[in-house]
This record gives sequence, structure tokens and C-alpha cells, in this order.
Amino acid sequence: MLQKIKMYDRDPKVRNKDFEQVNFGYSQEEMFKEARRCLQCVTPMCRNGCPVEIDIPVFIKFLTEGNPKQAFEVLKQKNNLPAVCGRVCPQENQCEKFCILSKKKESICIGNLERYVADFMAESPIDNVFIKKNDVKIAIIGSGPAGLTCGGDLLKMGYDVTIYESLHDAGGVLRYGIPDFRLPKKVLNIEIDNLKKLGIKIILNTLIGRTKTLKDLFDEGNKSVFIAVGAGLPIFPNIPGENLNHIYCANEFLVRVNLMHSYNFPVYDTPIYKGKNVVVIGGGNTAMDSARTAIRLGAESVKLIYRRTEDEMPSRKEERVHAKEEGVEFVVLTNPIKFIGNDKKFVKAVECVKMELKEVDYSGRKNSHKIDGSNYIIETDMVILALGLHPNPVLPSLMKDLCTDSRGYVIIDENYMTSISGVFAGGDIIGGNTVIKAMGMGKKAAKAMAKYCSFTFAESNKI
Repeated sequence: MLQKIKMYDRDPKVRNKDFEQVNFGYSQEEMFKEARRCLQCVTPMCRNGCPVEIDIPVFIKFLTEGNPKQAFEVLKQKNNLPAVCGRVCPQENQCEKFCILSKKKESICIGNLERYVADFMAESPIDNVFIKKNDVKIAIIGSGPAGLTCGGDLLKMGYDVTIYESLHDAGGVLRYGIPDFRLPKKVLNIEIDNLKKLGIKIILNTLIGRTKTLKDLFDEGNKSVFIAVGAGLPIFPNIPGENLNHIYCANEFLVRVNLMHSYNFPVYDTPIYKGKNVVVIGGGNTAMDSARTAIRLGAESVKLIYRRTEDEMPSRKEERVHAKEEGVEFVVLTNPIKFIGNDKKFVKAVECVKMELKEVDYSGRKNSHKIDGSNYIIETDMVILALGLHPNPVLPSLMKDLCTDSRGYVIIDENYMTSISGVFAGGDIIGGNTVIKAMGMGKKAAKAMAKYCSFTFAESNKI
């Protein structure tokens, strides 16, 4: 059996000084070698691990036949954002995990092949696609992965889809939360432009609940609405000193850098403090993005503090490897208990305590417990908190009939419908904590919304 073909990574000492992609994907020769490793199983298990239900063996088979255009068509039948998924989807825990070759730790690099196809087709003009229109209007609130996926699927079903975005550009977390070295903005722009060419409408700078109300959307003729506003309320550790200056939440830090180009100040008028000895707290992909971004901004030292071991980190293995290669130091089995400031209320140190792992919790990971008397100090001039996000509270607060749970997540039924008839929800606002999970929710919601619209249309036409 041929060994898997890995993508070539740029020199860490070079790439950690810029925001260019870490790797540039497969060459044609590498693609052929990897695609031909696929066994084309009679019962392909890889499909079971794909939240958007891509027919993986079929798209790979077209690649082995030298037909990337047809492979792309297979991808686009299920996935509206293949270039995005090929870069940020955690395939190792999904489709690749189910690959029969994973038993020998040599699963097919499905994500790399998906990226190859999407990049190959990026500069090709989209063929005219005939979509039979049904003249039924649907509104999508939020242009992140859930909103784009739901809108794209409904568009292909013939619906008249308009996406409303509160910010000045579309993409949601894909644009403001993921750095260019993982997902270049030009790649995201191509994906969004392709949806626009198919007929999707995106209205920017529009905060639903303020600029327009939910009632306005229905009064304008929309038969259904999908809420996909994501998660935007940062989680804080609730320890002394967390309000000191130069302590950032990760989403503020990444928005300033990714969306507002603060790394290029003063060309872009959005300054950000560039720490020399940076501490990042957390173990997810956002923590890795924050730590790697701090390195690129010129930090001399970046320490990533996590209360469990590296094996329990929810971030992708690839991101952890890249972070360590680029100079990020992992400080595991450690938890902050206090931030210490100077006389001007700027952070100067983090007091930490050592941790040990004991019983397994609901997530399947071992719980961490502090070791008494193990306190020690880490000096720092900047802290980035990457402890996760609660659901965006703005929209629910503006819709009095929209029910949420104790944590702020919008409550839905088995068909993704909220407590308001005709209003559906998906993505981070209901607990989808990854790009691909949000996309999967968007697809399921689109099917449910189409069924709802068909039912209400039939009811309204009864004699």
C-alpha cells in the first residue's frame, strides 16, 4: 500500500513572519498519487463521517480519471464551500477517521483532494446552471457557514434567497475568525462570488432586529427565515484581574487582525497592541490561530496554557503541529487563577496552578483538577483568552417570542424550527461549534424549510 501523500509545508521560520498560506496544496502529480490510493470500497464508510454527505469515493474516482471538473460537480452537489472545507474542516475526526485505511494510520487525505479540486476550478467560469424558480422568498440572517450553506441549498431548490449580514462583508467567522494563513480571503471571496453568480443575494450592513425587524422580513413577502448569526459573546475565566489592560478575548483580537488589517497599521487605521511575551489561554483552533497570529505580529515568546494535555486539546492536530513548528510553547496541565497588573493596570504576569487528570467527563476527556501548592508565575505583557464563545445574544434579545435555553442557545425542534412559526435556526446559535457542523445544520434546515414552505403553500391554496 502506498503511503499517503502529505502536502509540502513552507519553512516555519519563514512563514511565521507573514500571513501567506502555510502550504499551497497538491501538485497534479501528487493529487494523482493520493487519489489512486483510494480502494473504492463497495461499502464506503468515509461518507458516514461527512456532515454534508459528499459522495467521497465518486469525486475521488473522477480525479483518478483526470476529470477534476466532474469531481467538482460531485462536490458542489452537496458542498457549497469546498475550498473552505478543504482547508479548515477537521477531516481527521470525520470522513478520514472512517476510511478503511485509517486502521493502518494511512487514511486517504480526503481534505487535501477536496482542496485540490476546488482550487483547480477556482479560476474556471461557472457553467450556466438552469434552476427552475418557484418565486418563493426566503431570508437568511447571517452569512457564515450555516447561512451560506442553507441559502445555497435553497437557491438550488428554486427559492429566491436573500442573506442579510450585519457587517460590511460576507463570510461571518470564515472572514473575521480564521487568519489568512489558514483560509485566504481571496479563496473565501471566490466561494461567495460563485453563490452570487447562481443567484443568491447578499445585503450587507443590515442588523436584523434594528435595521429591519423580523416582521419586516415577513411583510416583504418572505415565507420563511433562517437564523444563523453564530456565537459572538466571549467566555471569560472569572478570575481576579481579567479586566486589566492588554488582556484580549480571542475574537476581538482576531477580528482586529483579520477583518480590520491591524497587522498593517498605519496603512489600515486599526491599531492593536503587539505583545512581546504573549500568553494564550485555551486549546481549540481559535487558541492556535491566536497564538500563531501573535507570533506573526512579532512576539518574542508565545506560551499557550491549557488545563489538560495536548492529547485532549479540541484543536486539529495539524494546527498544533504548525503552531509548535512556528515557535509556540505549549504549557499543558496548567490553569490560570489570577492576572497580575502593574501600577498602571496593565497585565504583567499570570499566576498559574498545575493540574492533574482524573475521571472522564461527558465529552470523553479526563477532568482536570488543581494540585494544591503548585502555584507559579508566568510573566507576560499580553494575554489572549480563547475559552470559547456563547451564542450571539443580540438577535434573541430583539425577538421577544424567540425562546432560548439557560446558556442562550436558540431552542429548535427536530426540524430546526424555533418557537416562532416559519423561523428556523442553525450553526453556533444552536450549538454547532465547527464550520462543518454548522454547514451540516444549514443543509438539514434547508430541507426542513423547503418542506415547510411547500406545506404552507398547499394549505393557503386549499378551497
